[in-house]
Amino acid sequence: MSYRMKRLFVLFFATLLVCSHGQARLSLACSHLLTSSHGQVRLSFEEGQPLFALGEDIVISTPDEGVWSIATGWEGDWMTEWKHISPTSVKQHEGWTLLEGQLLLPEGELYLRDAYREVKPGLVKCVRRFEWRGEEILSPVTLSVRLRVKGERMSLFMPGILYYGNKNGAKVNPNIIPVYTGKAGEFAIFEDHRYPMPFVMLEEPKGNYAAALHFTPSPVRGAVLADQWWSAGVEAGEGYTDFVLYSGPIGYNQQRSVAKALQRSPMKYTDTYLSLEPGRIIEKEFYIELYPIEREGTGFQQPVYTSMDLHTPYDAERFPDFQSIVESKYRFALSRWVEHGDEAVGFGTRDLRDSKDIVMGWSGQADSPGFSLQVLSDQIGDETIPDRVQRSLDFLSTFPVDEANGMFPVRFNGSDFHGGNHVSCGQAMYNFAKAIETASSNHYYDTSKWELFLTKTCSGQVKRIMDPSWDPLSTAEGFYMAPLAIASELFSNPTYREAAEKIADTYADRHLAMDGCYWGGTLDATCEDKEGAWAAFQGFLELYERFGDEKHLRWAKHAMDVCLSYVVVWDIPLPAGRLADFNFKSTGWTVVSPQNQHIDVYGVLFSPEVYKMGIHVHMLRGGYSEGWTVFWITAHFLNAAARFVEMGVTP
Repeated sequence: MSYRMKRLFVLFFATLLVCSHGQARLSLACSHLLTSSHGQVRLSFEEGQPLFALGEDIVISTPDEGVWSIATGWEGDWMTEWKHISPTSVKQHEGWTLLEGQLLLPEGELYLRDAYREVKPGLVKCVRRFEWRGEEILSPVTLSVRLRVKGERMSLFMPGILYYGNKNGAKVNPNIIPVYTGKAGEFAIFEDHRYPMPFVMLEEPKGNYAAALHFTPSPVRGAVLADQWWSAGVEAGEGYTDFVLYSGPIGYNQQRSVAKALQRSPMKYTDTYLSLEPGRIIEKEFYIELYPIEREGTGFQQPVYTSMDLHTPYDAERFPDFQSIVESKYRFALSRWVEHGDEAVGFGTRDLRDSKDIVMGWSGQADSPGFSLQVLSDQIGDETIPDRVQRSLDFLSTFPVDEANGMFPVRFNGSDFHGGNHVSCGQAMYNFAKAIETASSNHYYDTSKWELFLTKTCSGQVKRIMDPSWDPLSTAEGFYMAPLAIASELFSNPTYREAAEKIADTYADRHLAMDGCYWGGTLDATCEDKEGAWAAFQGFLELYERFGDEKHLRWAKHAMDVCLSYVVVWDIPLPAGRLADFNFKSTGWTVVSPQNQHIDVYGVLFSPEVYKMGIHVHMLRGGYSEGWTVFWITAHFLNAAARFVEMGVTP
């Protein structure tokens, strides 16, 4: 299944490379033609400089100073004393184009070589080699890759880090969150191990073309610091932006030598230069991708799939089987079962030693088992499941609802109700809707209390949403789309559908052009995040599946691709610690947001929807927090498992 699903998603170019390689040549000019289903991409080497053209327009080149740039000084927390070198020869060898050059220094010779080869139309692989042939240590030195992309104030996309400049986060806290506008002099450069999908994309603002630099993340040999990696990013100039790979230096928000390693402030990270001993060889592998796009805000989509194709994160055999996952997650869920007297019962958010809170939505997800355990009861085989489902949802139905706006507190702390927010309310409403819909097929459960609670919340939300003054702050209210769509069918209420579609239209207008990406879906970040994208993805897809409007499927594809960009597609090597002790694999985990650059397992929740999209579209640095094992981590696995079972699919 993994290979077939991969091919459903990886739909890049339809035609084959049109090129013939002659014998090895020593001239400084040669050309290759690559054709795509949308146009022609041409790679040529003029006077040794690689040039990437789309049609007749040269879009990507190397800087005028030279193909290679080496810094041999360090001052003011940054590289200095740049030397620029051009090739002295261009050769053809077994499908590769080889550029060679030398940097002569008082300490000796630095040999330089690039090897280029077309991987597929529009995608070129390069391996850059640095070989120090001097007889003494060369220090300080910074190695680089620089590729110049033509365009004024290019839009920037960095998976998990910068989403078209993080325009929404910039409105909230630009001092904490990485931001970027594309003005000349701006830069955004991060350690390449911070990228869940290791690529950087630049999009021409008018929406005509985009380019991406993919790279193979790696620590760098000869580093001064203990855990120094290559870095990747961009530097903006007048009429162009440079893709850059450096052997360590990083920075963002006009601050040099700082890392985005903390939630609330940057962290100083300087002296990231190298000391090369005689005979040291360093290589850096990267890929250059150039392609036309049909409209603004879509340039990020193609490299998302290219990245998956390059890293092939599809091996599920190393993980536990489906039944084992369901059983282990259910056992853990039982450890969170709490009872406050005879009435207040349900699944607690945290370990009983710490808290007796019962919380709906977001991190609590006390509402989720009421749906998922109905579907999974036959697989689990526990006779107590029906009673737990009935009693837990009956209790949650007693949470008071403000019928004027549909909001309700989401936390019960053993004696009182607290909280309430769009993310948690929307997610709880979804699980109530799914629980009612599932129960209606077997007539085992008494859903009267559940239905009363859901109709109160839906009706109140509709009053608020259909008001002409409704203007949601973030994408958080996207979580209302799916429950309103389901409830419109459950209760034969077309007004619920109208409200869901109004939300969808609002977010499509805001986000499809990426003039501000999906955001505000998690409660511990104030910027673009994957949960905001998930709110839109879930809602758009639910509307399409319920009512069949093709535009909702197109919108779902866009939001899904943003969600996928947060998914880690490679196993990030970890420093010494408990995760490394157990050979933790990061592939398949998800980055939270540009503000919180840690990973979690949230992606499991939207895996059923990604599977569905495969069918619909085809037919059309590591710390560990043991104390934060809140219940959503278990609930989302069970919820996703239940939705796979609903589809008749065993992952």
